[in-house]
Amino acid sequence: MIEGRIPDLVVTHALAVDATHARPAHIVVDRGRIAAVLDATEPIPVATRVIEAAGRVVIPGGVDGHCHVAQITGRYRTLDDYALTSRAALWGGTTTIMDFGIPRDGTETPLAAARNKLELARQARCDVALHACVIDWDPTIPGQLAELAGLGIRSVKVYTTNRGTTMADDDTVLKVMREMARLDGLTYVHAEHDAMIVDCTERHAAAGEAGIRHLHRTRPELAEEASVREVLAMAEYIGAAVYFVHQSTPGAVDLVDAARAGGLDVHSETCPHYLALDERVYSGELPEWFACCPPMRSPETVAALRERFAAGAIDTIASDHSCYDLTQKRERRDDIRQMPHGLPGVETRMPVTFTMLSDALGATSDPAVLQRFVEVFAAAPARINGLPGKGAIAVGYDADLVVFDPDRTRAVVASDLHMGTDFSPFDGQELRGWPQIVIARGRVMLDDNGFHDPGPTGQFVRRRGHRAADNDAGSPERVATFRRESGNSLV
Repeated sequence: MIEGRIPDLVVTHALAVDATHARPAHIVVDRGRIAAVLDATEPIPVATRVIEAAGRVVIPGGVDGHCHVAQITGRYRTLDDYALTSRAALWGGTTTIMDFGIPRDGTETPLAAARNKLELARQARCDVALHACVIDWDPTIPGQLAELAGLGIRSVKVYTTNRGTTMADDDTVLKVMREMARLDGLTYVHAEHDAMIVDCTERHAAAGEAGIRHLHRTRPELAEEASVREVLAMAEYIGAAVYFVHQSTPGAVDLVDAARAGGLDVHSETCPHYLALDERVYSGELPEWFACCPPMRSPETVAALRERFAAGAIDTIASDHSCYDLTQKRERRDDIRQMPHGLPGVETRMPVTFTMLSDALGATSDPAVLQRFVEVFAAAPARINGLPGKGAIAVGYDADLVVFDPDRTRAVVASDLHMGTDFSPFDGQELRGWPQIVIARGRVMLDDNGFHDPGPTGQFVRRRGHRAADNDAGSPERVATFRRESGNSLV
């Protein structure tokens, strides 16, 4: 197994679950990687540290494909940094986060925005990968995208709404898709029809309904689905791989599912809040807690989205983490056009997702349920985004592991969380699937004795091409080859 040395760590007698297997096992960890996965009937290897996990489940560390860290949008800046958000991610069982290099204004290029995030990410405790973002097209963009791909940043986000700030016009979206297809990259899309949203919002504002209580009425489901249709047509025309972020309606998911069945390389992401909350939150006492775009949907829509999620029509679940506090949220709660949108969620993604999935399927410890959970929480985000060594419990993969008891419950208490804000949209909810032990690249970050902060030990993960990674299915041999060629390094 490991000749000439005692391994660093063994996790024993766990039910080891990834997206393709569930088996009682001892997991041997050495030098930050998984060195062996042994049948639990075999003798426990001698190791520097042994963690007994009998009666519990061990899964790959979570991959959150959609986080916003230290993000500046207009006059607002999220209140976090990489040290804070990466610690919160680890508290929540996520060992790799993916952030966005979004230009803060027209003077910052996509390449400069990404390089700025690379510098900030030096303080990360967990691993970090990046997406770029293009707002305005100019002749330098193809060269910038090629340079970004060379850095291991293989996806670009475009917004079809947010006129005047982050929105890209149709020409830009089409050109980005063409370049990313050429570079074997992935186009991330925030899909909402801007003209519909602007018109609907202006009509409500004229009627004195611009406050947060009316958010869900100003961004109709049709606006999301119309934009998804348009983007899918562009993707078909170009032959581009597209990933739709934070889908909130079953109609949007069905459109992507049908396009995929027709041969397009397209993917759906949703977020925990679209499964766990509905538009009734806007008529409650604290509607500003739920300011996000798209907004929460009707109870009927949420129920149908949960059905799609349980049936496997949704590829991934991501937090869309944005760390504003209530002071920022309340400053312009009277006008949704001026207030900051986005919810803190990197720490609660695991328990909300597991609870929603196990509730929908009526089981917690069923291996099929656990494997489906791993698929959306870790395996699919790693595979779709070309993250080598992530998302599976296999020899040669990074020793990113989470141990938990699927039947243990705990209520969300916002003041007990670690995301640097003063609220959680899930405050008070009783959830299953809280991590008990979290291991990142072989380091025990969280256990019964609390959080063990190692300092800025996170690594920047250079990504493979989208189709190349999918074709190889992340085999350990390919992972090792890519590491040698790309030189993943400390951020």
